[in-house]
Amino acid sequence: MTLSPRLAALPDGPFGRLAALLGNVPPGKEAISLALGDPSGAVPDFVREALARDTARFGNYPQIAGTPEWRNAAAGWVTRRFALPEGRIDPERHVLPLNGTRDGLFSVLFPFVPEKKAGQQPIVAMPNPFYQVYAAGALACGAEPLYVPALAANGFLPDYASLPPATLDRIAAVYVCSPSNPEGALATQAYWDTLFVLAERHDFIVLADECYADIYFDAPPVCALTARFAQSNGFSRLLTFHSLSKRSGLPGLRSGMVAGCANLITRFRAFRNVAGPQVPTPILAASAACWSDEAHVEAHRATYQAKMAAAERVLGNQMKRPSGGFFLWLEVENGEDAALGLWREQGIRVLPGAYMGREIEAGKTQTNPGFSYVRLALVSDLSTILSALERVRNFLERA
Repeated sequence: MTLSPRLAALPDGPFGRLAALLGNVPPGKEAISLALGDPSGAVPDFVREALARDTARFGNYPQIAGTPEWRNAAAGWVTRRFALPEGRIDPERHVLPLNGTRDGLFSVLFPFVPEKKAGQQPIVAMPNPFYQVYAAGALACGAEPLYVPALAANGFLPDYASLPPATLDRIAAVYVCSPSNPEGALATQAYWDTLFVLAERHDFIVLADECYADIYFDAPPVCALTARFAQSNGFSRLLTFHSLSKRSGLPGLRSGMVAGCANLITRFRAFRNVAGPQVPTPILAASAACWSDEAHVEAHRATYQAKMAAAERVLGNQMKRPSGGFFLWLEVENGEDAALGLWREQGIRVLPGAYMGREIEAGKTQTNPGFSYVRLALVSDLSTILSALERVRNFLERA
């Protein structure tokens, strides 16, 4: 049996490519992985308690819109976190639970991407490098993925305003990740303003992947809801995605949310009501507790601040500190060669940056925006990260 042409066009997964690259090469020292952005940490007691209290509700079908308790907690967090006036986020109209942001970022395109746009195949635009689920969603719903370079020269954010008007007219949706994965770049108010002007002019929606919004090192990032409300006194054309995997360090909970334009939420909810990806009610109870608590988030953020400060001490001018998120986007000569060398010589597993990107010019590997980078995830405990970074430094100094 062969895959359909659409499914066959799905991008190769970066971790499968990494496994193939390293193959049977043995690690030079005891192995430490900095490749996977898998947050680790203790589960807060209040999460355990919420799950225990609602265990019996595993015996009931959950509602696609979540429980009233979840909706109120989610709307309350959105209002507080993004400094919105009381009452502007309606728990019944502006928020929807997800089985993690990946679920929503993939499935959101299906109710919104038309068969044709400007008489042609619609485009879904995304940063390059990018989270692979963006392209998977675009291809699965019949759109053409457009990889827009996110380079140091443009602050590691895709310059959608530079696209030709004819291309912009074909766009049905754009993805923006801020703080960005892998670079840790932050969108500004001016960036959001420009993007929403384009969205109105060319009739597309903005999908803001902001799952790292609560992991930052100086001031909180300017997020899409805040920026859009300041610009328009509303949330039209915007859906923003948030995750307890990153905010609370609970990736196994598989819980997130989408918030934004009430009309878009209504259409997305109707689609999900048919597709049926409900979040179990006990998970909603634990999630509501997480969205309602800031103390565990502040403690969680402090651990990342300590890890990033340690990275600066160890690597010095060999790194540039990101503005948010928990990745180092480390510039090397050749990301694949560096990843293989780090594994062979130091036992450190990192992800070549090119595995998250696409070539700008076909057949020219060095035009991939990630070619000269490796991504390091600072998600292990501090002691493990320090040991790993010292080995990285030794490798870079010899290289």
